[in-house]
Amino acid sequence: MNKQETVDKQPVTRLFSHIKFEDNKCEHQPGSVLGNTALIVGTTIGAGIIGLPAVTLPSGIIPSTTLLIGVWLYTLISGLLIAELTVNLMRVEGISHIGLLAIIEKILGKIGARIAGIAYIFMHYALLVAYMTQGGEILTTVIYKVGNLENIFPHWMGTLSFFLLFGSLMYWGKNKLVEKINEIFILILLFAFVGLLVLGGMQFQTSQFLVQNWQAIGGSVAVMYVAMFFHGIIPLVVTELEGDVPKIRQSLIIGSLIPLLMFLAWNTMILGSVTPDILQHQLSNGEVFDPLQILRNGRYGEWFAMLLSIFSEFAIVTSFIGVTYGLADFFKDISIITKNEISRLPLYSLVLLPPLSLGTFNPTIFFHALEYTGAFSVSILGGIMPALMSWKQSQKPEFTNSNYQTLVPGGKITLIVIFGGALLLIVRKVFSIFQL
Repeated sequence: MNKQETVDKQPVTRLFSHIKFEDNKCEHQPGSVLGNTALIVGTTIGAGIIGLPAVTLPSGIIPSTTLLIGVWLYTLISGLLIAELTVNLMRVEGISHIGLLAIIEKILGKIGARIAGIAYIFMHYALLVAYMTQGGEILTTVIYKVGNLENIFPHWMGTLSFFLLFGSLMYWGKNKLVEKINEIFILILLFAFVGLLVLGGMQFQTSQFLVQNWQAIGGSVAVMYVAMFFHGIIPLVVTELEGDVPKIRQSLIIGSLIPLLMFLAWNTMILGSVTPDILQHQLSNGEVFDPLQILRNGRYGEWFAMLLSIFSEFAIVTSFIGVTYGLADFFKDISIITKNEISRLPLYSLVLLPPLSLGTFNPTIFFHALEYTGAFSVSILGGIMPALMSWKQSQKPEFTNSNYQTLVPGGKITLIVIFGGALLLIVRKVFSIFQL
C-alpha cells in the first residue's frame, strides 16, 4: 500500500478545503483549532467581565458561580446550534462563507433578518454607550488620583475624553496599526489579570463563601449573558475550519471554557476581597453598587488598585475596538446593498456619535446598558433566533437527509429549552421596566 492510498483511507470530515496557489503548486491551508479557539477567547473576554462583580455581589460566590456555569452551558449549546445551522446551510447552498445575519435571512426570511438587524444595532450601540461611560469613569478616577484632584471635572468629561482618545484611534488609525495596538492592549490586560489574581489571593476572605442569597441570582443573568456572548463570529470559525464538525465543536467548547474559568476566578477573587461593610452598603442601598470602584481607590494597596484600573480600562478598550469595527462593517454592508456608498467621516460619525450623546447625558448608564443588551439583543441573536432557525431547518427535506450534520443532541426538546430561556429573560426584563 503506497502513501497516497493510506491518506485516502483516512476519514475526511471537512466540508470544503482552503486551497492556495503558491510557487506553481496548490497547497491546502486549513485553519487551526488553536487559532480559532484563540479567536473565540479574545472575542468573549471583554468589558462584560467588568460588570460581573457588581451584579453578583448580592448573591455571593457560590450562587453566582453556579449560575455562571449554567449560563456558559446555555451559550455553548446555542453557539453549537449556530455552527450546526451554518455548516448545513453551506452544504446545501454550496458556499464557503456566510454571516450570521445572512443566515437568519436565508432561513427566517426578511422579517427575521430585520428583527435580527435591529437587535444587532441595538446591541452594538448599547455596548458602545457602556464602554464610553465606564471607560471614561476609570480615566477620570485615575486622573483624580494621580493629580490629587477632587472631582473638579464633571462626569461627562470622562466619557468625552474616552471618545476623543480611542474614537480618534479608530477614525485616524489604519487597520494594521489598530490591530497591533489591540494586540499590545490584550497582552497588558492578561498580565494585569494574573497580577490581580496573585494580589487578590493575598487578601481573600474565606468568610465570603458563607454569603449566599440564591434569590438574588436572577438579577445577574443578563450581564453574564453579555459576557459569554461570542456567537457573531461562529460562522467565521466554521469557514476557517472548512466545515469540519469535530474541529468546530472542539474550538467552541475550549474557546468558551477558557473565558468561563477566567470569569469564575475573577468573580471569586473580587467578591472574596469585599469587606462586610461594603456588602452591607450594597444590601441596604438596593441599587447597583460597583465594588470595583471601591477597590480602585487604593484601600487594598496601591498595586492592587493600579492593576485593577489597568485591567478594567484595557478590557473595555479592546472590546470597544471590536464592537466599533463590527458596527462599522454592518453599516458598510447596508450602504453596499442600498448602493449609497458612505465615506469614512459619516460612517464613524454614525457609529460613535449616538452612543457619545447618550453616554454624555447619562454617565452612570453602564450597568443598565449591559442589562438591556443581554435581556433583549443577546437573547434574540443568541437564543430565540438559533432555536427558531434550527426548528425551521429541520422541517425542510434538503436538510433532513443522511448528510445532515448535528452538533447539538436533544432534538426539539433542546430547542424549546433554548427558546424558553431567552424568552423568559426578555419577559423578566419587560416586567421590571413596567414594574408589573
